[in-house]
Amino acid sequence: MAQKVWFVTGASRGLGAEIAKAILAADDKLVATARKAEALDPLGKHDTLFNVAMDVTDEAQVQEAVNAALARFGRIDVLVNNAGYGLLGAVEESSAAEVESIYRTNVFGLLNVTRAVLPGMRKQRSGRILNMSSIGGYAGFYGWGVYGSTKFAVEGITEAMHAELAPLGIHATVIEPGFFRTDFLDASSLVSTATRIPDYAETVGKMREIAGGRNHEQPGDPAKLAQALLKIASVEQPPVRLPLGTDTLARIDAKNASVRKELEEWHALSASTDF
Repeated sequence: MAQKVWFVTGASRGLGAEIAKAILAADDKLVATARKAEALDPLGKHDTLFNVAMDVTDEAQVQEAVNAALARFGRIDVLVNNAGYGLLGAVEESSAAEVESIYRTNVFGLLNVTRAVLPGMRKQRSGRILNMSSIGGYAGFYGWGVYGSTKFAVEGITEAMHAELAPLGIHATVIEPGFFRTDFLDASSLVSTATRIPDYAETVGKMREIAGGRNHEQPGDPAKLAQALLKIASVEQPPVRLPLGTDTLARIDAKNASVRKELEEWHALSASTDF
């Protein structure tokens, strides 16, 4: 279809807001969601825009929002699972409550929205699902272990969905941004663990300093990321993964080289366990 209907979570700020602006500028229809509807006011008023208050962790509210979107526009062509936040701290420093909270949003919330949207896509035998991950979902960093694990989960979920949904005319792609110039590194999107253990000062402690110093100096351009998503939503055969940013490409190359080196080094032991 020339004019698509998009459903974007976390559309009030950061990458979500940039994606929303690009969709509206392309004259597509947009269902923009955020926990508070008034947070979406900066998007302005458009005939093609439908703002909905929705907490991705509330499954009933998610279903109501999807039903309202279908009632308004009749279909959903592209789902962008963007809602999420970061947790900075060592794995040991991360409390059970902090871990459970980030998983409720970054993983279980994504699943809530996907389950609500997929019946309509299966019925129309078409659709695109773009799940926002991170380079931290492909390669682990100290200080980002728990946050990265939520994105590793998104990567695995998307890989499986890609295989499950392709025969139904639906394509799932995981988006892997590097560091983009948004508010992700300030308190609006990033939580630091309440516990700080001195033994991690040289690793996680330095990562906290780096994160604070790089806020609003990240190399990635959010507007260009938004345009990349518009493009990937229109190609006939989208990839399973879409890395975005030269920092992401470099990290992927380094991770792949490291895995290949270890695979070769330990190949004999790895192969020794068959009957």
